[in-house]
Amino acid sequence: MPIDQHLLVLFTVTTIIAMITPGPDMLFVLGCGMRGGPRAGLFATAGVATSEAVHVAVAAVGLAALFEAVPTAFTVVRIVGAAYLIYLGVQMIRNRKEGQLDTAASGGGMSGRRAYLSGLLTNLLNPKMVTFTIAFLPQFVNPALGQVWLQFAILGTILIVLEFIVDGAVGVLAGRIGGWLRHRQAARRRIDVATGGIFVGLGVKLAVER
Repeated sequence: MPIDQHLLVLFTVTTIIAMITPGPDMLFVLGCGMRGGPRAGLFATAGVATSEAVHVAVAAVGLAALFEAVPTAFTVVRIVGAAYLIYLGVQMIRNRKEGQLDTAASGGGMSGRRAYLSGLLTNLLNPKMVTFTIAFLPQFVNPALGQVWLQFAILGTILIVLEFIVDGAVGVLAGRIGGWLRHRQAARRRIDVATGGIFVGLGVKLAVER
């Protein structure tokens, strides 16, 4: 295997620790699971994992250089991502009714398709995730071993699999709890408001951070 075994073990342990620490992705999946059930939680995780694959590819080609050369690019992506999160949160707080097809498909207030796209776009439009991946992965790549792209691919695969396992478990558990609560109308409204508040909070945090 064209990768340093010691670095591989260190990367895996470090990634697991990072994954079990609550962050924006976990909170997002938690909210989707609470609102749309286990299926929505899994689809949201799949969306986040898909965007992580993009981030790994970006890390390999060095988009960080673009953000450094053109600071405006970072700002634009950050603001767009923050606005999207706030939009999602406001929509949930307003509790707009979705089509019966979406509701039936998800078993709750968020369809699998919407959960997937929301997870994909929310993570994809977060430049901090891009810069983190760019800064994190190269630390565990050894150019002397050659096949740098393959090393990135191996590390990226481990990162994505671990994220899917951890966040997926959170989404399913949150979905089961949310499913029980959704049978009570008052509780369901609280779920929508609480989830919307989480998304708005994440959006504001992303917008104000530098």
